[in-house]
Amino acid sequence: MIALKYFALACVLLATAAAADAQSLKLSYSSDSPGALPVWIGKESGLYAKNGLDVQLVRVTGNVAVMAVVANEVNIAFMGGTAAITSNLAGSDAVMVAAGEIATDYSLIVNPKIKSPEQLKGTVVGIASVVGSATTATLYGLQKFGLGRNDVTLMVVGGTPERLAALRTGRIQATLLSPPTSFAAEREGFTILTDVTMPLPYNSVVSTRKFAKQNPDIMRRFIKAHLEAVHMLKTDREAGIRTLAKYLRQTKERELLEKSYNISTAENILPRKQYPTNAGIKAVLDSLVKIYPRAATAKPEEFTELQYLKEFDESGFIDALYKK
Repeated sequence: MIALKYFALACVLLATAAAADAQSLKLSYSSDSPGALPVWIGKESGLYAKNGLDVQLVRVTGNVAVMAVVANEVNIAFMGGTAAITSNLAGSDAVMVAAGEIATDYSLIVNPKIKSPEQLKGTVVGIASVVGSATTATLYGLQKFGLGRNDVTLMVVGGTPERLAALRTGRIQATLLSPPTSFAAEREGFTILTDVTMPLPYNSVVSTRKFAKQNPDIMRRFIKAHLEAVHMLKTDREAGIRTLAKYLRQTKERELLEKSYNISTAENILPRKQYPTNAGIKAVLDSLVKIYPRAATAKPEEFTELQYLKEFDESGFIDALYKK
């Protein structure tokens, strides 16, 4: 009993010391979707605090996120890797420091009057922005049916809520949506024409090479906490669903939450060893060749800074997490 008291006191002292030594970190996420789960659970579970980080969590949407990172208004962002790669090609030092999600979880949602892929010809397809993960995935989804950019009209509508609203009003006839919005749309009577899962730096962990090199202590603390957050998502189902329910404000939609959680924490979407895939980065580069000629010869490694991730992997830290 006395030993337990001393152990509890030691834990309190360690926590106090970590809090006193906490490093400030501005961390953003780009959308209220399951892709932000590692960030949310890192904050909710106290993993960031445990690793000595005083995290200011903010929501910064779309391409604004990469501008905030480059301007150092945000230190690290969970955002589309396509935007980071595009920014880098344009001359910034934005890089991926961990993978986040390495594949899309989209579904192509269409007006219920569309019964076959052929009927997509001549329709208006909603996209989030001119370039980005959703746009790349949209073109990939069309290619599955032998269709191209010239077979449809691509209309920039905005984020997930805006695209769903445009689908409801008939302004667009098709768009990509991710869970749980895709499931909610199906409930409303819209049709899931196909799943659009492709290797892509979908929801990546982005910083700048300058920040990563000048702040090794913060980066090590963050990468460790991030790996622990991924581990928690994969091993504590209830904590993951509870966190998802809180941030999506959908505490009564258990079925949608479970389906979204299952997809978003699968190994092919959220890997234990958080390395961005060369295939995913190459897919983005191939889609940008006409805009940025350098994309034709650029190597995937030019868009990552994985020193700190490799340290934890090579030390056996990641493997040890899953042996517990």
